[in-house]
Amino acid sequence: MAKNEKLLAGLQLIVTNLSQQADGHAIQSKIFEAQGLTKLAEKYAEHAEEERGWVDKCITRILDLGGEVKNEAKEAAPVYTDAVEWIKYDLQVSIDGLAYLATLVEEARTDYTTFDILKEYYQDEEEDMYWGEQQLELIEKIGTVNWYMTLI
Repeated sequence: MAKNEKLLAGLQLIVTNLSQQADGHAIQSKIFEAQGLTKLAEKYAEHAEEERGWVDKCITRILDLGGEVKNEAKEAAPVYTDAVEWIKYDLQVSIDGLAYLATLVEEARTDYTTFDILKEYYQDEEEDMYWGEQQLELIEKIGTVNWYMTLI
């Protein structure tokens, strides 16, 4: 199979950005745990592990396609102590990521294995986006203090 450089670059971008995002979610989990927001801490700890699984799948696929995996520098990402602000930020990351990922899924249309991986990853990220939207709607309906109480 001829190398699809655009697809390989996209997979590498996922490896680079998602490994950073996984670390960020692990950090946020510890912050929420220290604040007593147990359920939010658990969610983001699990989410970090899930993202590392997607990174592993993308690394494996790059290698399967004969590409070279890189450990690239990652841009600094913000850390939040305010859970509501974090949810807003994380939601925007999902929205932006899905827009890019949609183009990559289309690029993979003739590479069925990569297409399946990216399609499944897209669905997972879409679910995360919906969760973030749901949380912000819930905050609006029940108020921030009541929302925080659901996280203890």
